[in-house]
Amino acid sequence: MDDVKKLPDEYWRKKLTPEQYRVLREKGTEAPFTGKFYKNFETGMYECAACGSPLFSSDTKFDSDCGWPSFDKSLEGNVEFRDDNSLGMQRTEVLCKNCGGHLGHLFNDGPTETGQRFCINSAALNFKPKK
Repeated sequence: MDDVKKLPDEYWRKKLTPEQYRVLREKGTEAPFTGKFYKNFETGMYECAACGSPLFSSDTKFDSDCGWPSFDKSLEGNVEFRDDNSLGMQRTEVLCKNCGGHLGHLFNDGPTETGQRFCINSAALNFKPKK
């Protein structure tokens, strides 16, 4: 199928673990300080766990002590943004542009020159170490 965003729900239920499905397809959030990539600082590329699209370089990862992997920028053109006014908050949701999977949120309180903090669920990511 050319448009991954149009794949049926049953496809994602079979492909993803229950936790990945909850985060990526149901816009869930993993518990803070529990994700497998929270303290990962190896060199490599973070990809969408659903479709494999590259999203974040390890060069942009930083320790924000917020409980989730944090990045100060995404790979250009590989994520999209949507207003998220759920739970009584005003936030910017970050989604995989290729498959539409929920990744996390973007905040404008980052400590680097971009001023951005992409707060991303580990369950939404796979990591490919640089060889």
